Amino acid sequence: MSSTTQPWCGKDFKPRVFKKHPPTVCYDKPAAAQVNKSHYDDLRYQAIMGDVVESLIVPKRTARTWTMQKGDLCRVTVCEGSQVGDMNFWNLENTKERFYSGKTRQLHSTHLKVYDRLWSCLPYLRPMATFVFDTLSNYGVDEDGGSLHDVVGTRCDDYTYKLIAGKDRVGSCHSSLTKAVVEERGMSEEDVHDVWNIFMCTGFTNDTQQYFCKPSPAQKGDFIEFIADMNLLVALSACPQGDVSVAVGKEVPDEICHPLKVEVFRKK
Repeated sequence: MSSTTQPWCGKDFKPRVFKKHPPTVCYDKPAAAQVNKSHYDDLRYQAIMGDVVESLIVPKRTARTWTMQKGDLCRVTVCEGSQVGDMNFWNLENTKERFYSGKTRQLHSTHLKVYDRLWSCLPYLRPMATFVFDTLSNYGVDEDGGSLHDVVGTRCDDYTYKLIAGKDRVGSCHSSLTKAVVEERGMSEEDVHDVWNIFMCTGFTNDTQQYFCKPSPAQKGDFIEFIADMNLLVALSACPQGDVSVAVGKEVPDEICHPLKVEVFRKK
């Protein structure tokens, strides 16, 4: 037998039978991942009844940044047409502490729902913000396993685009977020990190378990809201994929791309 021949490769090969086990939820929500819903409903009401301290438009195919104080409420609205957004979060006083999409996914789920929290990176690991309202909350999980507001997919970027399309491009959530944090906050490309994909409908195929997207069901007037659990710097890209009805690597018509509106409310 040669050194490369394996004993199970011959004519007597029998398929291996694997013992079946029920799934175990690895990170069954700890107390810190669960919120007092009435308390956050009250915080939301107090903020909305207060003052709008920031209002801005993120033009299509670009990104913008803003700050929030602990307790502020941010509303992001689909203000013209169906559009997805990619969001980054940093501790305003220490930008080394930033959003950790992977741990958020483990502590909650692949797609965030109202009262889920956004967690910071190690060694900090604490809530940065809490999701408190969603006009699309009844979308649920569709027949293909698709759902909204994922913390699975990374931001689109020009490096991966070149791998797929074989040509250079500058025009992605990564490049937009980088431009915004460099020009508006004096930060760098290395500060941009994996995102919360808001309004985006995604899942995994049943056969190959590949990440998929569907056109966003968000329409003009839909919005989400979250409350800051610490002083925050936030960045949002109005994704150049628009409503994500076109696969990455193909030309995206300008008419499927739209701006997003940001408002920050603060209790009096």
